[in-house]
Amino acid sequence: MTKCATTAVIGRPSVGKSTLINTICESKVSITSPTPNTTRNAIRGIYTDSRGQIIFTDTPGYHISEKKFNKHMIDIARESLEECDSVLYIVDATRAPGDEENAVSSLLSTLKVPVICCINKADIAREEQKKMAREYLERTMPSRVILEISATEDHGVDEVLIELFKVAPEGPLLYGEDQRTDQDLEFRVSEIIREKAMNSVHAEIPHSIFVEISDLEYNREENKVWIRAFITVERESQKGIVVGKGGANIKKIRVQSFKEIKRIFPSSSLELDLRVRVNSKWKSNDFILHNVFRETQE
Repeated sequence: MTKCATTAVIGRPSVGKSTLINTICESKVSITSPTPNTTRNAIRGIYTDSRGQIIFTDTPGYHISEKKFNKHMIDIARESLEECDSVLYIVDATRAPGDEENAVSSLLSTLKVPVICCINKADIAREEQKKMAREYLERTMPSRVILEISATEDHGVDEVLIELFKVAPEGPLLYGEDQRTDQDLEFRVSEIIREKAMNSVHAEIPHSIFVEISDLEYNREENKVWIRAFITVERESQKGIVVGKGGANIKKIRVQSFKEIKRIFPSSSLELDLRVRVNSKWKSNDFILHNVFRETQE
């Protein structure tokens, strides 16, 4: 009998949740960046093989904050645990546990669904760091499965899938065998542009970036795609940095975004119009926050 399960992936910021899901799904499901809290939504990645199907939900990094914007991300992470069949708890072996780790383990310790603990970055962590992470999990998550993995190097990932299918309930596939995500088209495009924009700047600017698709026209008869997107920042000085001297940086963002978006429309002619604008209050605007933290599929 085929198995099908939903699995929430949770952990502190920058522990490698998105990288792990991308590795498992063998596809760019969730954007990645060195900047903590890159993931803002509950993003679903789909893995299917002869055993069945696992639907992963990549959650925002779990952290402690009273800011309205950050509390939205924390709420999304918590809500993702409510209806899942299992949980992947990702720990960064290179970072010592702290208040945020304690908050995550405390939240998960009361769950009745199976929790599989993954000590990530085992390829670069020292032996004493991996030992410390294992001892922490054995103390805070007793009787839970603990695995050592490297999401970047694809080490230990097969063992993760074995454990997930062990606890997965029987049931029919919810998605087609070739489907890798349920994200709608505008969301996928906006996330690609946000990733390229975030990775082109520094300091606090990545967290100030919000991308909105204002127009996406797909003319199937002429096989043409036309996209206009706005990269929104909070200050005029940030706009200058995103645009770059003589428009050099926005050109780089456009070229990198174009290359990846073209993979979605491989046989179509693509036009991508990128613009940068300033909205100092977007992080406190409920209408904008609703769009930033919208469901990945409406």
